[in-house]
Amino acid sequence: MENIFLCYPKCTTCQKAEKWLIEHNIPYTKRHIVEQNPTAEEITAWWKKSNLPLKRFFNTSGLMYKDMNLKERLQEMSDKEQIELLSTHGMLVKRPLLITDEAILVGFKENDWKEILL
Repeated sequence: MENIFLCYPKCTTCQKAEKWLIEHNIPYTKRHIVEQNPTAEEITAWWKKSNLPLKRFFNTSGLMYKDMNLKERLQEMSDKEQIELLSTHGMLVKRPLLITDEAILVGFKENDWKEILL
């Protein structure tokens, strides 16, 4: 499988991550996170493969997250409900997301990416 890079083009963190991928010659297929929002099935598979808490997949600094008062609401939602919610709009999903055969990278932390990809 080729690496999938899910991003929002106007996001500066996504731009930094993409620049980093290019500089390190890491091949990927770019996917606009809003125009091609991750499906519930994709999110479920990525979450399970990542071994991360589901909350890490939410864009907690985004306006939509704050407007929907998700900090409080998520505590009362089941995993299935949270996944369904994430699949409704790409702006709810933490970005960038890099999906590789070995790992799921949520957000751009250069040291983590170096450790896993280089």
